[in-house]
Amino acid sequence: MKHLLTTFTLLTLLGYAGLSLADTAVPVPPAANKGDTAWMIMATVLVILMVIPGLALFYGGMVRAKNMLSVLMQVFVIFSMMAILWAIYGYSIAFTEGSAFFGGFSKMFLKGITPDSLAATFSKGVYVPEYIYVAFQLTFAAITPALIVGAFAERVKFSAVLLFMLIWFTFSYLPMAHMVWYWTGPDAYTDASAAEAATATAGFIFQKGALDFAGGTVVHINAGIAGLVGCLMIGKRIGYRKESLAPHSVTMTMIGASLLWVGWFGFNVGSNLEANGLSALVFVNTLLASAAATLSWIGAEWLLRGKPSMLGGASGAVAGLVAITPACGWAGPMGSIFLGLAAGAVCFWSVTMLKSKLGYDDSLDAFGVHGVGGVLGALGTGIVASPSLGGTGVWDYVANGVAEYSMIGQVTSQAWGVGVCIIWSGVVSFVAYKIVDMVIGLRVSEEVERVGLDVSEHGETAYHI
Repeated sequence: MKHLLTTFTLLTLLGYAGLSLADTAVPVPPAANKGDTAWMIMATVLVILMVIPGLALFYGGMVRAKNMLSVLMQVFVIFSMMAILWAIYGYSIAFTEGSAFFGGFSKMFLKGITPDSLAATFSKGVYVPEYIYVAFQLTFAAITPALIVGAFAERVKFSAVLLFMLIWFTFSYLPMAHMVWYWTGPDAYTDASAAEAATATAGFIFQKGALDFAGGTVVHINAGIAGLVGCLMIGKRIGYRKESLAPHSVTMTMIGASLLWVGWFGFNVGSNLEANGLSALVFVNTLLASAAATLSWIGAEWLLRGKPSMLGGASGAVAGLVAITPACGWAGPMGSIFLGLAAGAVCFWSVTMLKSKLGYDDSLDAFGVHGVGGVLGALGTGIVASPSLGGTGVWDYVANGVAEYSMIGQVTSQAWGVGVCIIWSGVVSFVAYKIVDMVIGLRVSEEVERVGLDVSEHGETAYHI
């Protein structure tokens, strides 16, 4: 009996000790997932590859040889300038809490961010280091202004390009990024009232329920509208529709398009911020949509013009990538193929018939591919995201399950995003071009344009014969 009492006493004491230890245990602090972090580093490198050299070669091959270096220089320097502006104030304005349209200045100069700082992903309790999130979003901020140069290539001063990009980045890209992508993260969505409070601090377009997985509005429509306004305000190139303005190297354009396609997996898949099953779906969607758009574009070209071209194939691939960008995390594979087929045909129409009918000189079809493809993709997201069509639907972070889906309601939300982006970018772009024209002038002289921007603006030539 004595031994039994002793045993009982020990067990009781151990039980109380266990309870005491459990009650006083220090919570384990959240930590970044190493696999997700490794993937995000790789994704960021892939997006850099999209810009330099991908976009630079894609655009460079489409201009005349005398302007090849000017395009390379514009893309290369824009990338560098945006990187610095992003670190100084861009990240803070885009991704800190402020109003529904602009963030704050609490993280200017990346203040307060350390190697231990974490950024939320789209799964509760899962994080990546904030520094890699800063770097990943930097690449988006860098490629978007660079896309615009395709609209007015071969006729704008280098100094004017840089001043315009400074203004446009500050007042168009950053507010759009904040409106579409800023939210507090999934951990704040614990119940209905907490979700309502968290959403109230998010960006304006996010609050409207618009879906943009990787930049249909923020990147493509935003840049496409800026390009359209630019080519209308700056005017046509000398000799437009009178002289040959054919691409000097479709080979370079094909190489650039291929680098864009490869890098786009970082762009789209990286936007999931995690390496998981949804990332695999985004990868498949990105691959299939671009392939479908390539076939659709050259099919339309073959039918209407008699011959399929390499330039058409490269342009079709990019059109498909643009269109799937906002939808890639919500569409199913068949929905992605459908969106790609539509994008190839519609963007072919926009860069041939629409441009010809309206008479604007969008040099490298920045608006025709990115603007039109972005609108198609953004609106199409509301359709292909539907679970009834193989899409994933929209996740409800309070119920921790897929929410009931309304296609009409979602397309309406998408239209909000498209409409706000078109108006915002259009107004900011118009004002920015006007300011630049008054301060230093936008366009080079006729003599400089005829000689070529390589020698006149940079004192170099792309090729030595």
